[in-house]
Amino acid sequence: MIVLSCNNICKSFGIDVILNNISFSINKGEKVGLVGVNGAGKSTLFKILTNQLSYDTGELFISKSTTIGHLEQNTILNENSSIMEECLSIFQHLIDMEQNLRSLEIDIANLSNNEEQSHYLDEAMHKYSILLEEFNEKNGYGFRSEIKGVLKGLGFLDEEFEQPIYQLSGGQKTRVALAKLLLTHPDLLLLDEPTNHLDIEAVEWLEGFLRDYDGTILMISHDRYFLDQMVNRIFEIENHSLTSYNGNFSIFMEKKRILIEQQIKEYIEQQKELDRQKDIVRRLRQHGTEKLMNRAKSREKQLEKIEQMEAPIVYRNKAFIRFEAQVKSGNDVLSLQNVSKSFNNNMLFENVAFDIYKGEKVALIGPNGIGKSTLFKIILDEVKANSGNIRLGHNVFTGYYDQEQKNLNYNKTTLDEIWDDHINLNQTEVRTLLGSFLFKGDDVFKMVESLSGGEKGRLSLLKLILSRSNLLLLDEPTNHLDIDSKEVLEEALINYDGTVFVISHDRYFLNRVATKIIELSPNGNETYLGNYDYYIQKKKEKLSMNEPEAKEEKTKTQLKEEKRKEREERENLRAIAKTQKKLEAEISELEEKIKELEELMCQEEIYSNEEKSKEVHQETQQLKERLELLYSQWEDIIDM
Repeated sequence: MIVLSCNNICKSFGIDVILNNISFSINKGEKVGLVGVNGAGKSTLFKILTNQLSYDTGELFISKSTTIGHLEQNTILNENSSIMEECLSIFQHLIDMEQNLRSLEIDIANLSNNEEQSHYLDEAMHKYSILLEEFNEKNGYGFRSEIKGVLKGLGFLDEEFEQPIYQLSGGQKTRVALAKLLLTHPDLLLLDEPTNHLDIEAVEWLEGFLRDYDGTILMISHDRYFLDQMVNRIFEIENHSLTSYNGNFSIFMEKKRILIEQQIKEYIEQQKELDRQKDIVRRLRQHGTEKLMNRAKSREKQLEKIEQMEAPIVYRNKAFIRFEAQVKSGNDVLSLQNVSKSFNNNMLFENVAFDIYKGEKVALIGPNGIGKSTLFKIILDEVKANSGNIRLGHNVFTGYYDQEQKNLNYNKTTLDEIWDDHINLNQTEVRTLLGSFLFKGDDVFKMVESLSGGEKGRLSLLKLILSRSNLLLLDEPTNHLDIDSKEVLEEALINYDGTVFVISHDRYFLNRVATKIIELSPNGNETYLGNYDYYIQKKKEKLSMNEPEAKEEKTKTQLKEEKRKEREERENLRAIAKTQKKLEAEISELEEKIKELEELMCQEEIYSNEEKSKEVHQETQQLKERLELLYSQWEDIIDM
């Protein structure tokens, strides 16, 4: 069943063509990745699909009754709301319905005491009955528990539910936006860079969730590792057109390579044949006889009828990035010993100790909120550590790439942003540098404020290159970069003769660039001498290796004690399972009783009798309070 299809969709802004004859269809349950360089038109297509933007010509079909959920790159949240309040806003219709039910209950109680207004009582009871049925059908009694379940699944703790949005990190805000989206249960998910700002743990959770999602997914992503895990089709927008490929990202890249090779081969063969025919025509004309001239004209007409192939696109314009250390550092570049940091008695990390040496490409990983960016700022002396020593080596000069690009002045033009820091360069030299980072023509006069996320990222990288530092501290450098730019950055860092210390959640990037992984935790850090796959392998080995060795060294007393503890644990688990089952049975029983009492309230012999009506209402309220307590106990048990 086709959920979504486009037929010859075109979109232009003035004379600039963005999308030209875009045609595709997506079936129910498919998971599709949308790729292309920044500015290719991916977000424009999403805005057309979500009716935020009109299209010029073509046809758009969305299956009847299909609900669409759209996760944008910059989802707007109410900064003054708490996490729970933001999620509750999705269910405002149920909250309003619940308030209406409570108001109607009061009205019914009052009307049942007034015989003169008894004719209004039937009307109120009928209204209450219809509203109650709708409230039950829409999960009116369960939506709060559903919110808690989704938030916990996304990694939020109970104590964080009341935390204001403005206090959250970028990754936490993305998770709140994702929670809101999932709570709407859309049939079609449109995700724009869903992994941006998520830590590795959250990305892996998202992979698992979306893999099991029974709806349809169309996602824009530059995360190559994520696309390999997730999608079964790739749509590529290139030169304003869309091409569909079956398979994940790696299969798409291989298919595209073969396709381009075939196009080049066919193009070269056609060019050879055209040259051969033109050469024949030229030779026939040289002889000058009437018969040969007629043959030459005939061949020229045949040549004119041939549909000539366009030269295939062998490569796209890519930024040219080359990092170069102006001064060579000593072998010992950076050393940390027993570094700790806390904010308002909240310990971020302690006992952090490691050494970084000249030429190493080191990645710092760990969940969001653990303090990775804070550690960078401690190294840069922008934030003071609570304890410990940080030492930079001889002739070490640091350059810092901030994921929020605070080093950019939004009130300047792109040209002045570079030129003002390097007044020794002339305008031609500055424009040449900007041109190598894809700022062509009048792009150099754009205000920094108006640049896209990818353009700001490239501009920040250019500023970093011109600093000619020999220790690069990079905080999420691949965020907002398209796939081509990521590959160029990776090559530049691999070939860099200085030292790199990078925070990144891009697993593909970490596999290519990192030679050492430092995993940060609240109690310190662990160091792994390899890339991301090596780190994962070693983590798995640690879990499986130590257990057999430990068993060989255990005494009989220790083994006996362990068996006793295992037995107690099994008994404890059985007791918990028994309690959980008992609670679930009691919850079901209470919910059924509440439903029966609310239906009872709709009966004339009850609502017309003040005493009975009051009695039923009080019993209902008592059961609801008991139900709330049971739900709380049930949540505590499932969290164990």
